[in-house]
Amino acid sequence: MSALPGPADEVLRRAMRSLVLRTRARQGWTRVRSGLVPIGQAALAAGAAYAVALHVLGHPMPFFAPVAAWICLGFTAQRDVRRVAELAVGVAVGVGMGDLVVHLIGSGWWQLTVVLFFSALVARFIDRGALLVTQAGAQAIIVVGLPAVSGGAVGRWTDALVGGAFALLVAVLTPGDTRRRPRALGERALVELAQTLETLARGLRSHDEEDVAAALVRGRASEPVLDEWLEASQGARELARVSVGRGHRTELARLEVQAVLADRAMRSIRVLARRAQPVVRAGTHDLRTVAGLVERFAAGVRLLASAVAVNGDTAPARRLLTEVTALADPRGAGDGDWQVQSMVMLLRSPLVDALEAAGASPGEARDALPEL
Repeated sequence: MSALPGPADEVLRRAMRSLVLRTRARQGWTRVRSGLVPIGQAALAAGAAYAVALHVLGHPMPFFAPVAAWICLGFTAQRDVRRVAELAVGVAVGVGMGDLVVHLIGSGWWQLTVVLFFSALVARFIDRGALLVTQAGAQAIIVVGLPAVSGGAVGRWTDALVGGAFALLVAVLTPGDTRRRPRALGERALVELAQTLETLARGLRSHDEEDVAAALVRGRASEPVLDEWLEASQGARELARVSVGRGHRTELARLEVQAVLADRAMRSIRVLARRAQPVVRAGTHDLRTVAGLVERFAAGVRLLASAVAVNGDTAPARRLLTEVTALADPRGAGDGDWQVQSMVMLLRSPLVDALEAAGASPGEARDALPEL
């Protein structure tokens, strides 16, 4: 027979329930605070689009104006102008195609099939974006499925245009800090590069083939974040050209260049890791010099990651990377062991890339290398 729960167990359960409720409430309020401004902006844009379509254009039921504005803006602060434009065009295409089909052949199941097919084709012709095609189809379904939802074919289409225009206006005029996401991704990507170097250095120093293989795997797995960093930097720079964040263009251009250089450095490090595997497996080579260079390289990259995260001074990272680059002389490595020397040679290219990412000019970065 099981024992009845005692007072202590009941108190513990109540405390756990209270903790869970407090945690969920805290998380909920965090989401509310972060979404307060963008949701307010989207709601105002939807209301303004409705008012313009109702009072300025004289449409009695401007359903699609607020729908287009709300769908295009969403409820997050990270608004990509391209994404908003894709949604706006998708809504307009879907509404326009739906209106055309309803006007010419009426509404029904086969008319819905026709309008979905042609809306998607037109959207694919306009742009490659998946959001554009999705919204074109969704809005076409609403128009054909609910033909009386608004007044008149041209009215529905112009309502969609009004809503999309307001959404684009809000996205351009209130972009937030366009540097936030590229900075965060830059820090993540550079930390990945540093960790790859640290794992490789550990494997070289201890002649551990598993660590060297792990460095290669980590380097390959870092490709998505490096690509995302570059794409985010390019998108933010394009947004800064047309938004109130034009003053950020210099930093965003620098982040874009740094993303390219970091990707090149990571590719070179992967080549080095592949080359290191048979050398480590042999177990007869003195790899202490190479391991020391890779360790200091990693330390310089970590300094650079910290600077990128806050747009800080890259001079400390540049100084350390310059010191490491000056030591990348294959003639002094491995006591004449050509396999060790070849690894130092492979290290020179990513060091130059990292130096440029830290603010050195291409000429300064190459001049830091010892002459061969």
